[in-house]
Amino acid sequence: MSKRLAAIAVATFIAQGALADGDAEKVVFGTNWLAQAEHGGFYQSVADGTYEACGLDVEIISGGPQVNNRALMLAGRIDFHMGGDMLQAFNAVKEGIPVVAVAAIFQKHPQVILAHPGEADSWDELKDLTLLIGDNGFTSYYQWMIAEHGFTVEQREPYTFNPAPFIADKGKGMQGYLSSEPYVVEKEAGFKPNVFLIADAGYSSYATTIETMAETIETRPEVVKCFVDGSLTGWYNYLYGDSAAADELILAANPDMSQDKIDFAKNMMLEQEIVDSGAALETGIGSMTDEVIGDFYEKMVASGVIEDELDWKASYTLEFTNQKVGMDLK
Repeated sequence: MSKRLAAIAVATFIAQGALADGDAEKVVFGTNWLAQAEHGGFYQSVADGTYEACGLDVEIISGGPQVNNRALMLAGRIDFHMGGDMLQAFNAVKEGIPVVAVAAIFQKHPQVILAHPGEADSWDELKDLTLLIGDNGFTSYYQWMIAEHGFTVEQREPYTFNPAPFIADKGKGMQGYLSSEPYVVEKEAGFKPNVFLIADAGYSSYATTIETMAETIETRPEVVKCFVDGSLTGWYNYLYGDSAAADELILAANPDMSQDKIDFAKNMMLEQEIVDSGAALETGIGSMTDEVIGDFYEKMVASGVIEDELDWKASYTLEFTNQKVGMDLK
């Protein structure tokens, strides 16, 4: 994107409704993992001043293996959190925790199953393999794979987040994150694995949600609107514009990250239409619908993952999304 177009984008964003004049309001956003391209749109809006133009001073704090930013939000120490998928949101309702999803950046869940080419060249052929699946995956999406697609408990072996057993054995498949394990296998083993996105097989959960507390929505709705609108604008700019400044922030926040990993992840998000597909094509990045969330809830109930008669609609609100914010930047 040219500097002139970027300036127009910020001006348009301001016109959509900034906070009252005065000092920028401090807002803290906690991610659920170390800084990476999958967080790019948020870093983009920090880097190019989109949040600032709306009246927010946004600090992004990274998650990680020893960090629980969601707990910090529950304790009132941060304002927004990057959620995983809608199962997490449903469980919050079950536990009586007033966390609400206000937008969904990923229209498709990025969970994948990898296989060696020639061993499993279709989703159904994965049933002939031993599958390395972690404990969390086994109690969530793998239960859906069993119930809806006929996979078995017996063919599953625990995944230890080490790709070596998969690389060494063509008879094994392996769980992965779209932009992580495929990259590692290509680099370490020198071949491109077959990659099956569980979303394409019907796992209909949104992912990478923006969460906040119900009290924040009630008492600071203008801040929620500004943060959501700024984030959605940032995602369009990150995917379709110049992302160099955002990438620099990601690299600074995560010393183990590299530009080639960022480029790989960004390409995968675009190629697999992780962010910009489904309802997002009509109502903008970040979109959510009752139909999609209801469909996923029903699948999880049928799979025995979540209980029936849960007030699943309490897990999210459509008040701040589905408004075509940023679509003119594509």
